Amino acid sequence: MAGPFALAWDDRLTGYDFGPGHPLAPVRVELTIALARELGVLSLPQVSLLDPVPATDEELELAHDAAYIAAVRRAGRDGTADFSHGLGTADNPVFGGMHEASALVAGATLAAARAVWHGEALHAANIAGGLHHAMRRCASGFCVYNDPAIAIKWLLAHGAQRIAYVDVDVHHGDGVQAAFYDDPRVLTISLHEHPATLFPGTGLASENGAGEGAGYAVNVPLPAGTGDAGWLRAFDAVVPPLLRAFRPEVLVSQHGCDSHRLDPLAHLELSVDGQRRAQLMVHELAHETAGGRWLLTGGGGYQLVQVVPRSWTHLLAVAAGSPADPGLEVPAGWRALAADRTGESAPSRMTDWQPADYVPFQAGADPADPVDASIMRTRHATFSWHGLLPHP
Repeated sequence: MAGPFALAWDDRLTGYDFGPGHPLAPVRVELTIALARELGVLSLPQVSLLDPVPATDEELELAHDAAYIAAVRRAGRDGTADFSHGLGTADNPVFGGMHEASALVAGATLAAARAVWHGEALHAANIAGGLHHAMRRCASGFCVYNDPAIAIKWLLAHGAQRIAYVDVDVHHGDGVQAAFYDDPRVLTISLHEHPATLFPGTGLASENGAGEGAGYAVNVPLPAGTGDAGWLRAFDAVVPPLLRAFRPEVLVSQHGCDSHRLDPLAHLELSVDGQRRAQLMVHELAHETAGGRWLLTGGGGYQLVQVVPRSWTHLLAVAAGSPADPGLEVPAGWRALAADRTGESAPSRMTDWQPADYVPFQAGADPADPVDASIMRTRHATFSWHGLLPHP
């Protein structure tokens, strides 16, 4: 299913940098783009590059208060912490040019959203985006401006009536959920590690929306230790039925790859192969339910060499309609670059040698299984709002 694919990219996107030692190191994005180039993904005839510009204050105010934007600009200019706005914490340290760098990330996701909405591309991405924890009035979880929420608000302001947001980051997509918690035009679905064991401590199945948005916030909290088979089973049990019922005009997805077993900040056990299969499933659902209109972003992911570049290069290849063979050799030139930039030996193949298989939930549920129990809680909390039966 190849079609026009646009990637918003500017080397200045690596300027979103909280400094040495911070987990969200921009080298992960730099190495992703370098690997995608080395493997020829960005030179495919259907792929084009978008030249992003920083989001304006008016655009940022789609999802953030003006006073907060002013606080970000001030902190980035004078270096003063502002704890009332979440700025200057260990997670979100102040850095020079913080507003400008954060606005460029938001602008890149907006550029991708415009390309999809105006029909200039069928799929579009900002791999440096996916900053899903930022709230209306404060920074949170390494996120200053919430680029997915801004882009979705922009799409709604320009005529979209139904947008689905699917978040596969290991952390709950709380900021995007909060932005649309009472809005039935936006279906938010987040699969994440259970809040009892991971930041931000939210995302239970019972968080299912408010007012007219009741049933339109969907959360699948999965137990620590869940691997490919359980995670993919949960995705298959929840996401396709809801998207088929909702029929979004645009599918927006956040692809944090911190669900990998090597990620230092979380406790799920996925492989790059499992993440690649999830990317393929999202791509197929975009074509099946949203006419192919797919806006995608990066997100979390803190294993800077072993995981992020491979997972996101697979994502870009899937979005380009030319999935990379998992057994493909990682180019020697890229491995040398990774070693030079990080001092770490890079993997030699694009695979973790895992089958990424699962048994569909429709084959029957086991209430004693923790993953199946989570699936059932989510389906009971949300499916009836969409005319769906919670049982397989």
